[in-house]
Amino acid sequence: MNTIIKMITLSTITSCTLFAGGYKIPEQSLNSMALSAAYVAHTDGADTNYFNPANMSFMEKDLHYIEGGITLAHLPSIDYSLAKPYSGYSEPENIPIPFMHYVSQAYDDLRWGVSLTAPGGLTKRWNTPAQKAYAEEFTLKIVELSPSLAYRVNEQFSIAGGVRLIYSEGVVKSDGSALAAVTANPRASIARDMEGDTVEFGYNLAMAYKPTSDTGVALTYRSNININEEGTATLSAGGMQLYHGNASVEVPLPAALNIAVSKTWNEVFTLEAGYERTFWSEYKDLDFQYGGANIGMLTPVFDTPIPKDWADTNTFRIGATMKMDNKITAMMGFALDETPVNLKTIGFELPDSDAKIFSMGFRYQQRENLSWGLAFLYDGKENISLQKGVADNMVLKNGGGFDGGGAYLSTVGVSYTY
Repeated sequence: MNTIIKMITLSTITSCTLFAGGYKIPEQSLNSMALSAAYVAHTDGADTNYFNPANMSFMEKDLHYIEGGITLAHLPSIDYSLAKPYSGYSEPENIPIPFMHYVSQAYDDLRWGVSLTAPGGLTKRWNTPAQKAYAEEFTLKIVELSPSLAYRVNEQFSIAGGVRLIYSEGVVKSDGSALAAVTANPRASIARDMEGDTVEFGYNLAMAYKPTSDTGVALTYRSNININEEGTATLSAGGMQLYHGNASVEVPLPAALNIAVSKTWNEVFTLEAGYERTFWSEYKDLDFQYGGANIGMLTPVFDTPIPKDWADTNTFRIGATMKMDNKITAMMGFALDETPVNLKTIGFELPDSDAKIFSMGFRYQQRENLSWGLAFLYDGKENISLQKGVADNMVLKNGGGFDGGGAYLSTVGVSYTY
């Protein structure tokens, strides 16, 4: 099997890296979107259940809180530049991401809540020849149901814990026929079509401490979840189907630790700073299984573990909230977000880089128990320049660079209390 076949098949295997949650979406409500997710120590709505359930203990005891909304994520095209025929661009994507949160009234020192979110999972498609051979389509859906219970220890301190119930499904397609045509090498025409899904469980823990009425300190932790996608795969070469049957792969949805502190002045202006550590180093390699079946000539390339060696990442966030006299609460945020992707193992399925995040939004108090608002977030990715010989990928090892990409997110949300 020649180099071009190895180039295609090895890279199409890596197109499932997004099952590890590489496209994480921490902003799962109106306020969190407007504040660049600097929303852990100072939370005050139904989304408290998701971002810091321990804070449920400090909300109005006799009220129920509900919030629902939707985010539209726009992913611009990513351009890869190198000599023809290897340059290319991804398709732009527009993806709706709904969310819903609920917090019950208090029962003495106990309170519960539940959230339904989509904390990760987007779509990446390439139709240009070289990239289509690696990642014609990657579609990942993750839905999380998060029930939590909070216990108020005293007037200043609360703890909480909950369950993470995750459903995930995905599609991975690759097709080397276009690359075979432009390189005049029919053996490059290798394709894969995979589908899989799974249900997995994890947990979350939280604490909230209020040394004074206008100061908050918070600590939250979401557990690692090993996502074992199980489904079917069809593998072919030269237009001939060589395998159709069971396939599975296990990858981590990594643990995340958040530490945050907030300060409010005159019950009007609040500033929050937060630090997030995401433990991506759990993702060491990617190893597909085919139910013990013999996949013949494709064994060396489709059934060989692929090193990933991702790194733990740091994210630094800051958010500001101001309540104004006209029933409007204005919010803005900024974050510095590291990528876990190793340049040695980077691929077309996730050409990720460090990012600067900017956001803003508002909430309008329509009635005493009803509010609504809008928020906008821009995730600006740094351009990637690859030196020759750095990447393992047989195209990317020749150098080149990625530019564009990032994300634009727009959120509308409605909150109600009763």
